[in-house]
Amino acid sequence: MYRQKTTLEQWRILQAVVDCGGYAHAAKTLNKSQSSLNHAVAKLQGQLNVQLLEVKGRKAFLTKAGEVMLRRSRLLSQSAQELEELANNINQGWEPEIIIAADLAFPRPVLLPILKHFQPLCRGSRITLLDTVLSGSEEAVKDKSADIVITNEVPRGFLHEPLIEVNFVAVTHPQHPLTQLPSPIDPQELQQHVQVVIRDSGQNPHDDRGWLRAEQRWTVSQFHSAVDILLEGIGFCWLPQHHVERYIEMKQLVTLNVKGSSFKRVTLSLVNPNSEQMGPGTQMLTEMILAERQISQ
Repeated sequence: MYRQKTTLEQWRILQAVVDCGGYAHAAKTLNKSQSSLNHAVAKLQGQLNVQLLEVKGRKAFLTKAGEVMLRRSRLLSQSAQELEELANNINQGWEPEIIIAADLAFPRPVLLPILKHFQPLCRGSRITLLDTVLSGSEEAVKDKSADIVITNEVPRGFLHEPLIEVNFVAVTHPQHPLTQLPSPIDPQELQQHVQVVIRDSGQNPHDDRGWLRAEQRWTVSQFHSAVDILLEGIGFCWLPQHHVERYIEMKQLVTLNVKGSSFKRVTLSLVNPNSEQMGPGTQMLTEMILAERQISQ
């Protein structure tokens, strides 16, 4: 096992000597004797066998090697400080990691600015953002595998807060044969064409949700992949309206008026599966998300 030759305190002393412009001022700043600082830097250079400082007159100057080592040492000091702060936060109940399982239909332009605002307040907590679909969101609630879950299906026994309503529309390429049919389109006509579907992210996916009667189905894991397929003139797909609006405006995609289902509306809600053991970071982030909810109370 590698044993360090130097200590964090030695690097902090070197930083102080450079920042203060010499040993005398650094000694006053650190409330140490000048001789102890001289000894610490000399020992540091000896242990590394590298000259870090040159004294000219009463001032200490970095050598080229010293400049490189100093920059790296500042990162080391910062990491040590953050590590100590993290330990203190954990001791106070602040979570080292916050896991968010967000249904793919929840608009990321709504979520990401919230996370950006939360970042400087998170006290070093790591954020894990999971993209979930259908039963994958439900499982994150039931298994309590996430701290915050945004889902359109809330399992029995869990409280939830509604966040936003999302419309799903059936879309296809403007030149697709489905666009030539009389409107509204008979659902039986859809069965003759490729349906692009988003894969259920759950371990035990449900196959009884939504219209899945097309003879040919192409399954993808992301909305972006579905759009790419549609832009090639292949098939049709129900997608969140906010995700395809710009393609519709540019006439790259068109909506289909399907008899009995011109659009589908789902309500996405926030669930804290571990509400009884919710940490302060999760509580803060939950409140920030709820503050931006886009559904009437």
